[in-house]
Amino acid sequence: MYAVSLAKGCRLAKRFGAVFFRLQRSKRCRWFDVVGAIGIVACSITTVFADPLQDWIAGETPHLTQLYKDLHQSPELSFQEEKTAARMAGILREVGFEVTAQVGGHGVVGVLENGTGKTLLLRADMDALPVVEETGLDYASQLKVRDERGVTVGVAHACGHDMHMTNLVGTVRYLSAHRDLWQGTLVAIFQPAEERGAGAKAMIADGLLRRFARPDFALAMHVAADTAAGTVGYRAGYAQANVDSVDIEVRGRGGHGAYPHATVDPVVIAAKLVIDLQTIVSREVNPIEPAVITVGSIHGGTKHNIIGDTCHLQLTVRSYSPKVRKQLIAAIRRKALAAGASADAPEPKISTTEGTPSLFNDPELTDRVVPSIRQALGAANVKEVQPSMGGEDFGRIGREGVPILMLKLGAVSQSRLDEFKQQGVEPPSLHSPKFYPDPAATITTGVTTFVSAVLELLQPVGR
Repeated sequence: MYAVSLAKGCRLAKRFGAVFFRLQRSKRCRWFDVVGAIGIVACSITTVFADPLQDWIAGETPHLTQLYKDLHQSPELSFQEEKTAARMAGILREVGFEVTAQVGGHGVVGVLENGTGKTLLLRADMDALPVVEETGLDYASQLKVRDERGVTVGVAHACGHDMHMTNLVGTVRYLSAHRDLWQGTLVAIFQPAEERGAGAKAMIADGLLRRFARPDFALAMHVAADTAAGTVGYRAGYAQANVDSVDIEVRGRGGHGAYPHATVDPVVIAAKLVIDLQTIVSREVNPIEPAVITVGSIHGGTKHNIIGDTCHLQLTVRSYSPKVRKQLIAAIRRKALAAGASADAPEPKISTTEGTPSLFNDPELTDRVVPSIRQALGAANVKEVQPSMGGEDFGRIGREGVPILMLKLGAVSQSRLDEFKQQGVEPPSLHSPKFYPDPAATITTGVTTFVSAVLELLQPVGR
């Protein structure tokens, strides 16, 4: 935004510099002409450089940064976001939102009506990950808790959800204090359990789109670990993948490792199946359709000389289109059954855990919002990005018929990215125990982006 203002200021200064020159050479030039021209230049440049939003953000950044650090130090796992939700609900009430808690678990919905007009939903997620933080920050999470299995785990905001909440808090604070700039209804939601792919589904099932004003548009942002702070990425169309988890229990008949002929070895069946599964994408799916099948875990047996009864495989399956999603699951089942049959083994047990649908950014909404963000941040700082095979349950809101757009928010300073490049290593990815955003720049850009998009979509009548 400052780059844009600077350019305008330079053009104005050049224009009025020419006026000064003509006035000074004119015989009719009077002293008050020169003084008046100087006043015009001063007022014009002051107007160009004045930016109420950036001034407001500059004043709020210390408070928002402290909020971010507080959230970073007190993460909560999926389905356990009770304290975080209570804090977000309290903030929404403070700025005038009508708040409903415990929507789909620990979900929080805030509604602020500001005259007649469109309804816009803004979303942030709240849950953290079972990760032991290794950032070395003085505000790093030291928290350890028992998870739902009773196992003690570290907890960290290694996916930036603390930053997502902070940006949404800054946005609603600004919009509540500047209601003359927009008109309509703002719905702010703080969503639980995104990391488990369940939070959006639970909130929708609990009436998110029925009990409250149904949104005409919905926006969200997600931090990007490999992108410079101060920048924003966008992608129209498919941006995030369908995600499914598949468990396959290959069954055999155990026995002594020295007598394999008296057994049906499930490890051998599983080994063959791993290779067969890779041919689904390479030989059955249209090459122009993105698809991934990864066997992330394989466990079988207990000792060197024992052939066990079972071998367990865990798969993650990714795609974009619903058609390919169904094709992959059906092919996995067919390959698993065939592998068992080929060894005359009992039929494998196959279960699919529904994950998240692909996220499709509405092209018309993208085309409308991106120019306003470019104007706010400068064109060089807003770039089209490649789609990802990662998952995001924000896409469920789009599947309900609401036009959605998720933006990628650069979160790592350019100097840190340069250091990683010089070292010949990739920046720590999301979910890494070493990932962390650079707060001030990420907050400034995030709030600016959200506010600019809201002011574009909820323009006062007559403007």
